[in-house]
Amino acid sequence: MRKTSLVRGLALAALLLPAASAALAAMNTDPNWPCIQRKVPELSLGQIWNGPELPPTAKNWAQDPEIPVLVDELAARRVPIEEAQGHIREFAAGLPADQKKPRMTMLVQGLFDHMNAERSQVISGIARYARNQLELAARLRKEASEVDALRAKPDADANEIALRTDRLTWETRVFEERVQSLTYVCEVPTLIEQRLYALAKTVAELLNSE
Repeated sequence: MRKTSLVRGLALAALLLPAASAALAAMNTDPNWPCIQRKVPELSLGQIWNGPELPPTAKNWAQDPEIPVLVDELAARRVPIEEAQGHIREFAAGLPADQKKPRMTMLVQGLFDHMNAERSQVISGIARYARNQLELAARLRKEASEVDALRAKPDADANEIALRTDRLTWETRVFEERVQSLTYVCEVPTLIEQRLYALAKTVAELLNSE
């Protein structure tokens, strides 16, 4: 009886992600999107920038000798936001007056292009992760049903039942750990967006103080 209850419990656990995904799909246009956070594949510059209009030359940021390296450093989440903001102020302070506005606007464009692309890649990865989880959940439900049916047979091989139950227990544990990991991964796009906004705001404050 305990073994049968275990198998049924594993089958129920395997149903958790599809059920959650179906509920979340009602709030998102992508049925594979598993996160509570609303799916926004790409940001617009207006969502993170409240400074002066960026000139067309800002798009040439990758050609600047310093800005690409600075963008990579500022975007890295391992760098505390306060430290990153300090780097922006140091960069601005070291610019000649006639270079400050054009190069600072290039910095904003570079941060936006780099971090928006990074965020989009994370979102695509989350969708793939969720699809894999749905496939794993389907396999677990099928296996749990088969093990349950096997146990109901009077001539069932006890060793086979034990082996398949142990494997199902292990695979379900992996499934549940991946569900927990997905909860944290879902926060990454928001963290990138918040960081980008904070960095852009620092640049805007420096330009508006002129």
